[in-house]
Amino acid sequence: MGEPVQIVVFVMAFVTCNALLDLTGVHQVQGTWMGSVTLPCTYMPSDGFTQQTLIWSMERDHSTSTIFRRDYSGDHILLSQFRNRVSVPKHSPGNASLLIENLEIPDSGHYTCQVTWRTKNNSVITREMTTAVKVVKVAATKPIIRAGELGLTVPAGARTSLTCVASGSPPISYRWFRGTPGRKALLLSRQAELVWDSLQPSDTGKYYCEVENRAGAGAVQQSDAVELTVTGLTATKQRSEGGPEEPPVATGLPAARYALPAALAVALGVAALGALLTAPRCRRRNAEELLYEVAFHSTADVTRLETDGEVPVMCPHKDTNSKTETSNDTFTVKDSSLDSIHVRKNPEYENLMNAMELEYETERI
Repeated sequence: MGEPVQIVVFVMAFVTCNALLDLTGVHQVQGTWMGSVTLPCTYMPSDGFTQQTLIWSMERDHSTSTIFRRDYSGDHILLSQFRNRVSVPKHSPGNASLLIENLEIPDSGHYTCQVTWRTKNNSVITREMTTAVKVVKVAATKPIIRAGELGLTVPAGARTSLTCVASGSPPISYRWFRGTPGRKALLLSRQAELVWDSLQPSDTGKYYCEVENRAGAGAVQQSDAVELTVTGLTATKQRSEGGPEEPPVATGLPAARYALPAALAVALGVAALGALLTAPRCRRRNAEELLYEVAFHSTADVTRLETDGEVPVMCPHKDTNSKTETSNDTFTVKDSSLDSIHVRKNPEYENLMNAMELEYETERI
């Protein structure tokens, strides 16, 4: 009984091992010219088996060439025509799928995925799987229009977009129109997406797009028209909880509402006129006070006398025959409440006194 049991266990382990290491994929893939395609190749990882090598090869016109190799030293692309166009996922145990980008017509052929594992007892197991790839040129399909997050009814001032979606061999050219297909329309853009940064009520209308590519032999595909509606509410108002819309902020004040009463206007006019008429008089008085203050402080050679009697004061005058000033004339100053002051000749004092007299005469006139 012991020997048959061992045989059964060995067979079950072998079957389980094969099931874990079987490669899963597809037998045929169709790729679009100038597009990309993924060739699936996966397996179930097992603790008792370590992947040693992964090789992708291509057979075309009865000739086989290695495209990609992964081993202990890293990843290697061995055919120059696939440089920067093929890749295998890293840090994804059990996934050996090959991605081919920017497909060319010569990329059509048979691709083989080959994986080699090493067991704990240094045994080597190899599995492989082949996928047929056909690269074709596909004409652009009829496009559809996808609206932005806010849909086709959008408040004024909001940002929204319309996207034209089509499949086919790239490059695909796009055109956006405002109007209805088959009628006169306005060309708006040559991009796949039509964007409004701030919608206005005038943007309400019908829109459609057109697409074409080189694989379609110049055939143009048109989408159905969609109608975009811009409401009068702003985006902020629409997000509110249904409250009444606030009136717009006025940029100016109505003249009739804020006009001054007639009587007040007249009173203000009279007050302004009075201020204009009295301004010169105030200026003259201020000048007189300033001159007096300067004359008092600029008096020089003032000496106090200890006597309370009459004090002779020198009065300067000009000689009519010459420009030389003399100081022979005197006058007496007496005040019962003040000490006697003797004023000597001072040219600065004389000039200030003349200016005061001239200002006084002007005031009286």
